[in-house]
Amino acid sequence: MSDLKTRFDEAVNYIQTAEGDFQPSNELKLEFYGLYKQATEGDVSGKKPGMMDFVNRAKYSAWESYKGLSNDDAMQRYIDKLEGLKNQ
Repeated sequence: MSDLKTRFDEAVNYIQTAEGDFQPSNELKLEFYGLYKQATEGDVSGKKPGMMDFVNRAKYSAWESYKGLSNDDAMQRYIDKLEGLKNQ
């Protein structure tokens, strides 16, 4: 497993299990979601959810915003975003 993939997995684990001080906003959660999906699945696929499906439409749009970004670049952005938050 590459070093990038290992660091990405550690960052994902941190976010999924974080307690206490780490309370991300919904906007930040969507940003991490979009990067995670782009890193693990590539470009967005499927039909965009309807207007009244607010949560899934927001998730789809977050993922769609990273369309064309390589898996490795998405992993690195995910890691960099988390590190930036930790250093604040």
